[in-house]
Amino acid sequence: MRNYNLLLKEIMDNGSDRNGRNGMTRGLFTRELRFRMKDGFPATTTKKLAFRSVAGELFWFMSGSNDNKILQRIGCEIWTANANVDYWKPKAKFDGDLGRVYGVQWRFWRKPDGTTVDQLQSVIDRIKKDPNDRRLIVSAWNPGEIEDMALPPCHMIFQFFVTDGKLSLHMFQRSCDTFLGVPFNIASYALMLHLVAQMTNLIPDELILTLGDVHIYHDHFDAVREQLAREPMELPKLWINPNIKSLADIDVSKLLTPEDIVELVKLTDYKHHPAIKAKMAV
Repeated sequence: MRNYNLLLKEIMDNGSDRNGRNGMTRGLFTRELRFRMKDGFPATTTKKLAFRSVAGELFWFMSGSNDNKILQRIGCEIWTANANVDYWKPKAKFDGDLGRVYGVQWRFWRKPDGTTVDQLQSVIDRIKKDPNDRRLIVSAWNPGEIEDMALPPCHMIFQFFVTDGKLSLHMFQRSCDTFLGVPFNIASYALMLHLVAQMTNLIPDELILTLGDVHIYHDHFDAVREQLAREPMELPKLWINPNIKSLADIDVSKLLTPEDIVELVKLTDYKHHPAIKAKMAV
């Protein structure tokens, strides 16, 4: 994870200060991070990663849910502020509704005739049948439904690549809260890579993130300085329940408590510095 820490330092040293939608940021345009899964699971070690929340949110995405109440049931509050923000509340169809956000687009993309496309399941099926397919792509960026989302997608599109029995994953992210959000995004897509690899009998290989607007909120500067003063530790390993063979096996509607997540995935040998708290900008 040294490359992530180097990105934080580069933004602090060389970024431009700008006043944005939700506060002052210091940012750069377009950087790339690469992680080999053989080197360990890319969880931040210079601060504790809330891995159970990462996993819970990803299962929620991969299940196609938009119900924040389900996330809260499994101890994940990541989307609660977005569910309650003033500009969205009048649009919500039920208490906890987040609209047509990530997972809905992944699993229920609307076609012009009103039917839907299950992008994620289709890609998993095609990895099995035609691993050389150059269309192993899932998109969350649906311009026609941006106004129907509590938050437009930051991580917009991802693509799988298969070679020599190994699976790699590339994701493009338009807006990157580098201190708070990016560690979650790295871990989330690394976990997805492992899950899809297990579902398709492949070896998880490389995760590549192309980050568009990479920024640090001015309110996070002290927290970033604290993190950069810490020495990285050895990366942990990921355990996945061997019974996970399909998307149905990580259906978030079947998870009733936060402890249910640990029965599916967990980190082992995770050594880390203490968590660093900072407020999320909404």
